[in-house]
Amino acid sequence: MKKRYERNMGALSEEENLRLPGLKACVVGCGGLGGYVVEHLGRLGVGHITVVDGDVFEESNLNRQLLSDETVLSAGKAEQAKIRLSKVNSDVKVHVIDEFLTEENCERILAGHDVVIDALDNVPTRFIIERGAGKLNIPLIHGAIAGWYGQVCVIMPGVPVFGKIYREAGQKGIENELGNLPFTAAVAASIEAAEAVKVMLGKEGSVSGRFLTFDLLHSEFEIFEI
Repeated sequence: MKKRYERNMGALSEEENLRLPGLKACVVGCGGLGGYVVEHLGRLGVGHITVVDGDVFEESNLNRQLLSDETVLSAGKAEQAKIRLSKVNSDVKVHVIDEFLTEENCERILAGHDVVIDALDNVPTRFIIERGAGKLNIPLIHGAIAGWYGQVCVIMPGVPVFGKIYREAGQKGIENELGNLPFTAAVAASIEAAEAVKVMLGKEGSVSGRFLTFDLLHSEFEIFEI
């Protein structure tokens, strides 16, 4: 095992570490949440990461999006994810899909992965990704933030969740009013990455069937049964 992964040991067994290079994760959205998710999975050693985003960086992204900096404004987010990981961990194979997820391309994009991570910023596309992952029998990790608050859950195939927490017609959530802070994105994305790894490795403790919320303003975490 490479020295770069020695600090994985203890938290992950040797067998689990050896499985990481063969795992395939699809991160849909490379903005506030997605940038951190890609970073965590890549540094850990997940061997195959598909990054999906048709958007480009703009100045308002600089307050929270890890992949953005002042030199890459107007550059494609998905391509910058690949560039970033090439510097962080060249072991990782990164597949760039410079497209927005739609009903038409969803199943093509998601097929063949062990897990899908929702790092999206709108509600209608979340319903699309939930349906697509369900049809393909792939676990979906959901995360969302607004201001000081965030939520994460694991959606297993055949157990849809978004209909219980969202109205499909609404484009955006309360983040339009509360904004998005950098540390909130980092916390939610870290939990998403941890849940994705647990699901891929079959470890206990997943929030599957439950709904985790956090309030960083008042330092509160809660888990609800769905």
